[in-house]
Amino acid sequence: MKILVCITHVPDTTSRISFTNGDTEFDKSGVQYIIGPYDDYALARAVELKEQSGGTITVLNVGTAETEPTIRKALAIGADEAIRVNAEPTDSLFVANEIANVAKDAGYDLILMGRESIDFNGGMVHGMVGELLGLPSVSPVMTLDLDGDTAKMTREIEGGKETIEVKLPFVAGCQEPIAEWKIPNMRGIMSARTKPLNVVEPSSQAAATKLEKYEMPPAKGEVKMIDADNVEELVNLLKNEAKVI
Repeated sequence: MKILVCITHVPDTTSRISFTNGDTEFDKSGVQYIIGPYDDYALARAVELKEQSGGTITVLNVGTAETEPTIRKALAIGADEAIRVNAEPTDSLFVANEIANVAKDAGYDLILMGRESIDFNGGMVHGMVGELLGLPSVSPVMTLDLDGDTAKMTREIEGGKETIEVKLPFVAGCQEPIAEWKIPNMRGIMSARTKPLNVVEPSSQAAATKLEKYEMPPAKGEVKMIDADNVEELVNLLKNEAKVI
């Protein structure tokens, strides 16, 4: 079985976010980067499936050379090889096109990724990749099991869960509790240094969007404490100041 896991290189959720150059660029100074948490779930499930059924895992990242430590971590967790598309991931369609370009003739049985990245939270790449490759796309996938050439999944929907069966190959956007995150051990870290990391140039497809400016969310206002017995004042503030009633 050949599994492709697409990973993102994103700021740690504890990082302090700021912008530079007139708020047109993200300030990377002092920012710690990690594998996207939802991608971590996808990779962990891929490793479990490999342990159960054999096969190989390839991790794919669309990014510049600065993403290679993150890619090496994915190799340490259990991937066999890696591919880096040497390009800035400008928007979802650009990333999807690059993933599809790599995957189209490679014969992958499964293409797994997180349900969304945690930097832009678009949640669109898996659907676009499926459309570009002419494959089914399912997201957000909470459980994934294989029975021959059939995948059985549980997908989160509004108000409940949905059970789906899909023939291989297909694309899945993963989330918890599909697997438990895996932490690289020393053996994995050492072996990751020698595993192949292939750098390929992007296709000629240009980005469809252009980022104009970043804006921080407005600062939170001060908290006003109202006496529990002063219902009239509470209603007045909700109506005239907060304007929510």
